[in-house]
Amino acid sequence: MKKLYLIATAAALALSVMSPVAHAVTPAEQLAAYTAQAGVPAKAERGQQLFTTKHGKEWSCSSCHTAVPTVEGKHASTGKVIGALAPAFNPERFTETAKTEKWFRRNCNDVMGRECTAGEKSDVLAWLLTLKR
Repeated sequence: MKKLYLIATAAALALSVMSPVAHAVTPAEQLAAYTAQAGVPAKAERGQQLFTTKHGKEWSCSSCHTAVPTVEGKHASTGKVIGALAPAFNPERFTETAKTEKWFRRNCNDVMGRECTAGEKSDVLAWLLTLKR
């Protein structure tokens, strides 16, 4: 019964991430949804590597968010200040599914020239959640 409940919860979270409607969630719930969509466990080490590596384009995620995104960053082209990305250092991060999807879509396109997969999103978020005060 518990296993069925967990599967149903993961499926509901996965559907909520795909919804264009703003939905308040926790970063851990976002991670669970991406992990369920990916069908494989998230790996923080892969997330850190994806975040800090250039992927054939001019920037990496760390170009704007810094290599350890626990502090403010700055947009590489416009110079606009960007709040800390790690949820422990910015409690507003990853709390709205629509906003999370919007920024993953934009930033992945800027960095990799394509949208990130659910697995890539789960890996990055898993790493960001390891960064603590």
